Amino acid sequence: MVAGSKASSSGIMRWLVILIATGLLSQTALNLVRPVTTYKLISFGSGSFTVGAVTAAYAILPLFTAMMLGRVSSRIRRIRFLMVAGVGLIAVGGLGINLAPNALAVALASAVLGLGHLMFTIGGQSSIARYFPDSDLDKGFGWFTAAYAAGQFIGPLIAGMVLGSGTDAVSAERIADISLSLWIGMGAALLAVPFLLPNWQPRVSKSVSATSPERSSASIGSVLRIKGMASHIFASMTLLSMLDILTAFLPLVAEKHNVTPAAVGVLLAIRGCASVVSRLFIPKLSAHFERRDLLVTSLYVAGVSIALAPVFIDVLWASGLALLIGGFFLGLGQPMTMTMISTSVPPVDRGAALAVRLMGNRLGQVALPVISSTVAAGLGPAGAVWFCCALLCLSGAEKNLRH
Repeated sequence: MVAGSKASSSGIMRWLVILIATGLLSQTALNLVRPVTTYKLISFGSGSFTVGAVTAAYAILPLFTAMMLGRVSSRIRRIRFLMVAGVGLIAVGGLGINLAPNALAVALASAVLGLGHLMFTIGGQSSIARYFPDSDLDKGFGWFTAAYAAGQFIGPLIAGMVLGSGTDAVSAERIADISLSLWIGMGAALLAVPFLLPNWQPRVSKSVSATSPERSSASIGSVLRIKGMASHIFASMTLLSMLDILTAFLPLVAEKHNVTPAAVGVLLAIRGCASVVSRLFIPKLSAHFERRDLLVTSLYVAGVSIALAPVFIDVLWASGLALLIGGFFLGLGQPMTMTMISTSVPPVDRGAALAVRLMGNRLGQVALPVISSTVAAGLGPAGAVWFCCALLCLSGAEKNLRH
C-alpha cells in the first residue's frame, strides 16, 4: 500500500514537471507572439480600436468552446492529447499572424491562437484538479501558473531583443524583425510536443475511473449558482483581462512616447518575472493567510500599481517598479481563483467548473478590449490600462462587500 502510494506520488510529481516544462514553452510562444501582433498591426497603420478588436478576436472561439472542452477534459483519459492539439494551434496561429496581409487576417489568426491557448490551459488545469490531492492543489496550480508567468517573462523579452531599439514602425528592418519573432514563437510552441506525446500521465485519478469515466452533468447555470462562484469568476476575468490589456496596449503607449520595443519587452518581462516569484511562494502564503484575503489584496494592489506604469512610461525605472509590484500581486490572484473554484465542486465536475471560469475569462477578453479601446479613444492608449485597473479594484471591493 505504501509502495503504491509512493509510486502514485512519484507519477504526480513527474506529471507536474511535464506541465511546468510545456507551460513554460507554450506561454513563451504565446507571450512572444501577442505583443509582436500589436507591432504587426502598427505596421499596417492600425490604431487603438483595431488593436482592441484583434485582442477581442483572440477570445472569440474560446468563448463558445470552453464549456464543451471542459466537459471533454473531465472524461478523456489521455488528456495530454488535448494539450498537444493546443500547442499545435498556437503554432498555427503564430504562422497565420506572420503571413497575414492585413488586420482582418491577423484577427482570424489570433482567434486560432486563442483556441490553442484554451485547449492547452484546460488540459493542464483539469489534469491538476484530477490528479492532485486537494491539500496540494495550491502547489499544483501555483507551480503550473508560475510556468505561465515565466513564459510571460521570457516571451516579451525575446520579442524586445529581436525587435530592437528602432522606433520606425514601418521600416523594412522592423517588418523583418516582426517576422523573425513570430517564427521563434512558433518554434517554442512546437518544442512542447515531444514532452506530451509519451504516456507520462499519472495513473491514479480522483474523478476518472480506469474502466468507465464518470461524466460531468454540470451546466453553466449550475456552476454559477454555487455560492461565491460568480464572484471568483469575476475576479479571475479581471485578472486575466489585465494581462491582455497590458500586453496589447503598452506597446501603443510606448510608441506614442517614443519608447523602444526593447524597453517594452523589458517592462513586460519585469511584470512576468514578478508573477513567477509570487506564484512560487503561494503554498507558503496560503498556509499563513486566508485565500480570500490574499485574493482581495492582490486585486487592490495590482490595480493601483499597474495604473502607474503608463503614467511613468518615460521614466523606465519608475514604470518598471510599478509593474514589479503589480506583477507580484497579479500573479497571486489567478491560481487562488483556480483553487477556490476547484474546491467548490465535486471532483467529477472540476473540469467543467474550471471551463466556466475560462469561459468567463474569455468573455472578459472579448468585451473588455473593445470597451477599453473606446476608452482609449478619449484618454489615449493609457486609458485602456486604467480602465482595467479600475475593474481590478472594483472586484476587490465586491469581495469585501460579499464578505
